[in-house]
Amino acid sequence: MKKLFALILVIAMIASVAALAGCSNSGQTAETTADGGNDTAADKTYIIYSDNAYAPFEYLDEASGNYVGVDMDIMAAVAEDQGIKYEIHNEGFDASMGAVQSGQADAMIAGMTITDERKETYDFSEAYFDDGQVIVTKPDSGIASLEDLKGKTVACKTSTVGGEYGESIKDQYGFEIHYYEGSDTMYQAVLSGADVACIEDYSVIGWAIQSEGVALSIITEPVNVKGYGFAVKKGENAELLELFDKGLANIKANGKLAEILAKYGL
Repeated sequence: MKKLFALILVIAMIASVAALAGCSNSGQTAETTADGGNDTAADKTYIIYSDNAYAPFEYLDEASGNYVGVDMDIMAAVAEDQGIKYEIHNEGFDASMGAVQSGQADAMIAGMTITDERKETYDFSEAYFDDGQVIVTKPDSGIASLEDLKGKTVACKTSTVGGEYGESIKDQYGFEIHYYEGSDTMYQAVLSGADVACIEDYSVIGWAIQSEGVALSIITEPVNVKGYGFAVKKGENAELLELFDKGLANIKANGKLAEILAKYGL
């Protein structure tokens, strides 16, 4: 009887140890899962900010009341390829940069040129389009070259590479810069005579002239050609950036990106 009791006691102790071991493994697995992150792209809706008047990359389609354009189509194609859930907020270029920096937005896609200076603040995807800046004026302005800008005022859009380019050459060519929040207001400043010319990305002003009938002329060849990229706050949202790059590579390979660009004459 004593031997039977001892045997039962040993079995009970073994079962107790096994149970404790099982609890320990379960806790480690839960912790590992938590560290790995259950909140993956499939579970999260990302907030993406963009410009609101930068055709053909993003602009309001008055017929549908929706924003359309190259960036809108690329974001949709990449999201479909990678299973990304997202919301687009078309709030303007400055607002988009501020939203990413404050954490209000997870990322932005807004015809944003990848520069070394911006890389100090943002992490960028691979480039999805290359563009450069040109000088634009009215056909009857008498401005035919950079030298003709001496003593005049030139319009630039705030926080853009076009503005940076203008700042880099204004002393050499003797002009001053007036800044505007949007491309449309910048164009209007030139058309009204408030400024004699503006600096804009070649593809954007080309679209405005050809597709929207904006009565302006390009007088220089594109300079400072660089790529556009999808951007997140530096050091954050690495998973989203990786997903975007994977999707971008796929839509480049399968011809979808070329199809999108061709749709907008690029």
